[in-house]
Amino acid sequence: MKYPYPQLKPPSFRWSAAQGTEPKVNEWIRTLSSEEQTVDFSSVDVTILGVPLSRSSISASAASENPEAMRQAWKAFNPYHLEYDIDLTPLHVLDLGDVRQHVTDIPLSHQWITDAMVSMRQHHAHALPIMLGGDHSITAMLVKGWKQAHPEQRIGILQLDTHFDLRSLEDNGPSNGTPIRNLIESGTILGEDVWNVGLHGFYNAKSLKEYADKKGVQYVTLRQVREKGIVSTIQAALDDLSGKVDVIYLTVDMDVLDIAYAPGVPAATPGGMRTDELFEAVYLAGSHPLVQAMDIVCLDPYRDVAQVTVKAGVHVMLTFLTGFMQRKAQYRK
Repeated sequence: MKYPYPQLKPPSFRWSAAQGTEPKVNEWIRTLSSEEQTVDFSSVDVTILGVPLSRSSISASAASENPEAMRQAWKAFNPYHLEYDIDLTPLHVLDLGDVRQHVTDIPLSHQWITDAMVSMRQHHAHALPIMLGGDHSITAMLVKGWKQAHPEQRIGILQLDTHFDLRSLEDNGPSNGTPIRNLIESGTILGEDVWNVGLHGFYNAKSLKEYADKKGVQYVTLRQVREKGIVSTIQAALDDLSGKVDVIYLTVDMDVLDIAYAPGVPAATPGGMRTDELFEAVYLAGSHPLVQAMDIVCLDPYRDVAQVTVKAGVHVMLTFLTGFMQRKAQYRK
């Protein structure tokens, strides 16, 4: 069997193992050797998977380079959240590397992404997967893979995004503008099982709102978020979803952030979320027992300024894990 299953290739580089008692994130997250013939996944709590595809993006994007950029930035972070006083090092986090991608065949690349999720659910279903995109088209493929592996489960989506991502598949295809519509129209999810938080401004056509209303998609504009507060908004979404679905998939489109906080996204806009609001949202999601997978998408390191967006993306990942650690601590009690 190829490493560690056929759809994947190992990370292009490996950080050195921790030398002291207080490792940096790059020393704490484990990688596998391509020479390892058998892998014991039983002790793994969280897996990280790069999904380096952005040729399916509506706007020109180098989001395919994001998994590598985030890995390079790990060395700037400690696996300890001061504000919550939570040490992440008891978590066993494994970087699986990246999904293999074809140079020109986007449908084939999408199929490999779906197959990779199926393999993850077969080989280590107990571990929570975090996927580093890549553009937002990958979300539809990953959720389809989850549904293929668990056809009996009803899947809910918590989407943090500036956009509905409900564009027509007829003229947009399986692009980064269509993942939620793709999932609805393929029968993978129900529209009513989607909560989109963070919509704002002039970045969605009226027809997309009308489609969302028709399909029962739940959405909260950023203005409404600011009136209600991010904590109560996310809690309401989680409460609603947990009353009807078996599993919640969290997808974080980094363009939900204001351009001042995230210059390195293909569709950066003014008027978006602040990083502290996004961090609060993903912490709450991470602490919820039904949130069993997450992705971070649409982060283009080639557009970034001084790693502002890349570091925000790493912070999102680690803050989600802080919530996950809190969840595990409560479960043990």
